[in-house]
Amino acid sequence: MGKLGLTEILVILAIVLLLFGGKKIPELMKGLGSGIKEFKNAAKDDQTANTNSKKELETKEKE
Repeated sequence: MGKLGLTEILVILAIVLLLFGGKKIPELMKGLGSGIKEFKNAAKDDQTANTNSKKELETKEKE
């Protein structure tokens, strides 16, 4: 359990197609893509803030 074969993936795709329909799937993927993009940007901003905080602490320690 853990590996998905081609048959399982096709069954899952068929179920998704039946539940949401062909017109709704592009909208769902667009929303998913924008959510991932926002998450990456937030993680990048957080990493930048952490780096800046470390630099500020280092300069205060040197003084």
